[in-house]
Amino acid sequence: MSDLVFTVQPGGCLKGELRVPGDKSISHRSIMLGAIAEGETTVEGFLEGEDSLATLQAFRDMGVSIEDVVDGRTRIKGVGLHGLSAPSAPLYLGNSGTSMRLLCGLLAAQDFSSTLTGDESLSGRPMGRVADPLRNMGANITLREGGLAPIDIAPAKLHPLVYDMPVASAQIKSCLILASLYTDPADGSTEILEPAPCRDHTERMLRGFGYPVETDGVRISISGGGRLTGCHIDVPSDISSAAFFLVGASIAEGSDILLQHVGINPTRIGVINILQAMGADISLENQGEAGGEPVADIRVRYAPLRGIDIPVDQVPLAIDEFPALFIAAACAEGTTVLRGAEELRVKESDRIQVMADGLDTLGVKHRVTPDGIVIEGGNGFGGGHINSHGDHRIAMAFTMAGLRAKKPVIIHDCHNVATSFPGFCDLASTAGSTLQAAEQQED
Repeated sequence: MSDLVFTVQPGGCLKGELRVPGDKSISHRSIMLGAIAEGETTVEGFLEGEDSLATLQAFRDMGVSIEDVVDGRTRIKGVGLHGLSAPSAPLYLGNSGTSMRLLCGLLAAQDFSSTLTGDESLSGRPMGRVADPLRNMGANITLREGGLAPIDIAPAKLHPLVYDMPVASAQIKSCLILASLYTDPADGSTEILEPAPCRDHTERMLRGFGYPVETDGVRISISGGGRLTGCHIDVPSDISSAAFFLVGASIAEGSDILLQHVGINPTRIGVINILQAMGADISLENQGEAGGEPVADIRVRYAPLRGIDIPVDQVPLAIDEFPALFIAAACAEGTTVLRGAEELRVKESDRIQVMADGLDTLGVKHRVTPDGIVIEGGNGFGGGHINSHGDHRIAMAFTMAGLRAKKPVIIHDCHNVATSFPGFCDLASTAGSTLQAAEQQED
C-alpha cells in the first residue's frame, strides 16, 4: 500500500484571488433531487470529487441518465419519484456519509430492495441515527452489528412521523425529508424539530424544484404526494473548502486573499461568525444569489486572533469546519473553549481526538472534554508527523498549520482529500503555501 504524504515547510502567507470547488452538500442534493424530478435538470459548478461522484454513479446504477461532468456541468434526465430501477448490485458509496444517510431515506419507500456499501471508513460510521427514525416511519432496514453498513433496505410503505431530533444533523433531517416525499398525504405531514438550526440545503432545493416545504424556526413540515419539476442549479463554491483558506489567511502575517462566489447560507456561516468573534479581518463583497443560495466573494486579511468561548448556537453552523478552527484557536492569544460538539466524534474520524493528537505533536497545549476541547493558543506550532487517519478535513487543516510552524509539518494518509477538494494541493501552492504531496510506500 502507498501513503499520500503532505509536507509543508514553515512560513509563508496566502495571497491572490481563489475559487474553491463547488459545494459538496449541494452537489449531492442536485443529483438526488434531479434524478427523482420530472424533466431535465442542468447543474453548473458541480463538485467533481469522489464523494459527489459516488452519488452520481449510484443513480446511474438505478437507471437515471446523467451526462458526464465536464467543467462542473452536467444534465440529469429525471425519472420522477417512482421511476428509479432496482440496481443490479450493491450501491457502493465510497467515503460519503452524506450519500449513504440520505439514500437510506430516499430508498426506504421504493418497490425494490437495495444494499448500500462503502469503504472501510464509511463502514465504521453509525447509521442507526437514520435507521431508527426511518423504522418508526415503517421502513424495513437492516444494519450490521453495531449499527453499521452495509445496509439492506427492503420495500415498505412509509407513514408520516413527528420527530424530535436528538442532535442537530442535516444528514438526519434530510434523510427524513426525502423519505417523507413518499408518504400518503392523506395520512398527514411529517414534522421534524431541530434542537438547533443546521444546514437547510435540502429544503431550499426542494422549493427550487417546486416542491412545498414549510419551515417555522427549527420546525420543518412536509407532506408526500407532490412532484418535482426539473430546473437549473448553480452550485456555489463550498464554504467548508473555503474554511481552510479563511483560517490560513487569518493566521499568516501578510496574507490577503479573495475567495470567489462562496456560498454563505445562514446555516453554514458559523466559521465566519466564529473567526470574526476571534478578531479575524473578514468581509463579504459582491453579495448575491445563485440557485436560491446566497453567495459572496469573501475577503480575508491577516489579523491577530484572540481566544474565545465558542457560542454553542454556532456549533451546528460550523460542524464541518472545526478542524480548521482548531488551527486558528492554536494561533490565537489566550484560551479557546469548544462545547456541545459531540457530533465531531462520529465524522470520518473522531475529529476531536484526532485533532488533539495532532496538536499535541505540534506542541499545542490543550485539554479534551467529552463534547469539545480547550485550546491554549498563542505560541504557534512546532513540527512533526501527523496521522490524519484518512480524514480529508484533518489533513487540510494541518496543512494550514505549516504557515505558522517552526519546523516542517508532515501529514500522513491524505488520499481522501480528493473526496471533497480535488486540486487542493495546487490551489494551496498557488496561494503561497509550501505544500508538497508525494506517494510513499508503506512497509
